[in-house]
Amino acid sequence: MQHLIDGYKKFRAEVFPGCRDQFHLLAEGQSPEYLFITCADSRIVPNLILTSGPGELFIARNAGNVVPVYANDVDGTTATIEYAVEVIKVKYAILCGHSDCGALKAVLYNKNVDELPKVARWLHHIDAALEFKQPLNQKDIDPELGSVIRGNVIAQMRNLKADPSVKRAMEAGTLQVFGWYYDIMTGTIEQYDERDRRFVALGE
Repeated sequence: MQHLIDGYKKFRAEVFPGCRDQFHLLAEGQSPEYLFITCADSRIVPNLILTSGPGELFIARNAGNVVPVYANDVDGTTATIEYAVEVIKVKYAILCGHSDCGALKAVLYNKNVDELPKVARWLHHIDAALEFKQPLNQKDIDPELGSVIRGNVIAQMRNLKADPSVKRAMEAGTLQVFGWYYDIMTGTIEQYDERDRRFVALGE
């Protein structure tokens, strides 16, 4: 805990004073343009990766960057998506998977998680990743895993676009949806090109 307390003290002494006006404005409300759905993995730090600041990203995180099928029980992710689209009126929704994802490892390698009943049930949300496996990329440390992780990005994008609030906003032309794959080892991001049905370097 001391490590976190020391970090907080440094934030209060060195960071907050320089951003005081910005934080005062944010204290009155938020209006981010981006909904960022990603994994709970501690190695994924969206604001660091994208050099974004407070108030820019509306972030939803869970194991495996899952977007549950809308018709299922209410859950935190779909509630967050609905709020972001209907209330905040975000303009962009980004579904971001990442290399070495533990959730996808469990599915691909049939790891036994029976002792974790909540996890076991949650992992069924990513079974569809196997249907959308992508071509092997030999640059990946584990090409088979990389193929399934990218497939999961596509599967979860499908669920995201089927969400009623997202579907309405897309049809109205007020929301765009993107799928990303982040490589922890290289710090690079690939974006799914829906026209060509393949992942390409972000910005290409």
